[in-house]
Amino acid sequence: MTGKNVRNRKKNKLPEMRTESTLTSNKLELLVTIVGRKKAEYYADLIQSLEVNMQAVAFGHGTADAKMLVYLGLADSEKAVIFSVIQENKIPQAMQLLDEKFKTIKDGKGVAFTLPLTSVIGTLIFRFLSNNRMTV
Repeated sequence: MTGKNVRNRKKNKLPEMRTESTLTSNKLELLVTIVGRKKAEYYADLIQSLEVNMQAVAFGHGTADAKMLVYLGLADSEKAVIFSVIQENKIPQAMQLLDEKFKTIKDGKGVAFTLPLTSVIGTLIFRFLSNNRMTV
């Protein structure tokens, strides 16, 4: 805006028009959840209920020996690793929900942790990942 237009807006007390919607300032993190392969779909659906728009599941095989697996209560070594991009403010709720399910579901034990995402390229990608449906 030029100086003359700014003065006219102040003088006429016209509201400023926005050309772009406001983005949430909430940061994103990568939630990594490791569960038994048979429970992968259940946990992916559970995490998706927390407004997660992007998830990827990778199947793996545990590397611990049989004695260690028995000690940890992880008899089955076929695992699924669920990578979910989640809003930072949803992490406490997600961790509490996952912890509850790990304790109460038969053969539903697992591990979950988060890693911060330092940057995302593009406004539209950020909006998709953060489930911000406002349009430009």
